[in-house]
Amino acid sequence: MPYVSGRIIHDADAHIMETPTWLRDFADPSVRDRIEPLSLAGGNELQQTGDPEDQLQDLNAAFDKIARKHASAEYRATEAAEIMARKNFAATGSFIPDDRPRALDLLGFQSQLMFNTFHNRRLHDWEHRADLDFAYGAARAHNRGMVEFCSVDVRLLPTCYVPLVDFDRAEVMARESIAMGAAALLVASGCPPNHSPSHRSLDPVWAHAQDAGIPIVFHVGGTGDLIDAAYFTNGLPIPPDFHGGEENFRSVDYMGIPGPPAQTLATMIFDGVFDRFPALKVGVIEQGAIWVPSWMRQMESAFDAFHRHEERIKALELRPSEYVRRQMRFTPYPTEDVGWIIEQAGPEVAMFSSDYPHVEGGRKPYERFEASLGDANDAVRRAFYCDNFLDLMGSAATALAA
Repeated sequence: MPYVSGRIIHDADAHIMETPTWLRDFADPSVRDRIEPLSLAGGNELQQTGDPEDQLQDLNAAFDKIARKHASAEYRATEAAEIMARKNFAATGSFIPDDRPRALDLLGFQSQLMFNTFHNRRLHDWEHRADLDFAYGAARAHNRGMVEFCSVDVRLLPTCYVPLVDFDRAEVMARESIAMGAAALLVASGCPPNHSPSHRSLDPVWAHAQDAGIPIVFHVGGTGDLIDAAYFTNGLPIPPDFHGGEENFRSVDYMGIPGPPAQTLATMIFDGVFDRFPALKVGVIEQGAIWVPSWMRQMESAFDAFHRHEERIKALELRPSEYVRRQMRFTPYPTEDVGWIIEQAGPEVAMFSSDYPHVEGGRKPYERFEASLGDANDAVRRAFYCDNFLDLMGSAATALAA
């Protein structure tokens, strides 16, 4: 019996777990040696021993051991019962591509939109440095790795990263990513260096996505620090995150998650991007949705306050909330009240996500979402679990149906 049965569910947020040299293995020679392997310190089912210079060798040995465990009869005997309990590198299909279709079967999901785990911050930081050859070379390596991992099953939908720092290179990478097989173009949800995400010179990127029928997606982790680090200088110990370390987000920086996507999307709305590209869809992934209703109302207030004085506001064909409902989709966290979000923002905006195989997704996301949906009717539930995802994914959804 799969984790979920009796309902069609598409998962809008799932991940691979990258091994230490994953990005470097897919990089061109011109940048390969400059990509440092992941240290993966703290948690993640890995034990490191020896001196720092031996850590990579230790990690490779640890992965060999984990891979053998995943292939064992003992591991697979309880795989179905533990599909939501095993997390990170312990989870089925987390880093072994050939195992991921089996994970989908055990989960009962029709598809998963796939993201990296460890590289969003790295890709963001490289985009904000001066070496554009390296920034785009690393992004290209990421995209190759994502497409190859997902190539084992049509139900796995790869996201490919497009740095927006350089107009010409961004268009080339968008076109290249689509030709490579991207199901969505991943961009940072914060502002690129030196220009707005609404800049007219980025229109070719949006045009390629719209013409291909695939969405632009944002994901948590790709915006640099969520808040000023001084907020943690409070005379208290820094609390551990979900993984037991300090590398991920906790309650205080969690409060900063909505800022970048809210500002970026509002700017794109007010500057007319969604008038110029009325079929372009945007997915805001693993950045919550409890903030969306108040953000929509704030944009409505801004529209009313400035439409008499700003020509760009006068020129808009729709009100801000109408663009949101027409073109944007969000993944609530399982701890958020998705029923309330839908009541306030509309049934079009929210999508199911599991965050598989991450600890943050929890062991019972479906049960939590079902509880918060309360007495919502079947059409609302169908939109949340299935239809809104298919609307977001466009041509990828058509391929799934085929």
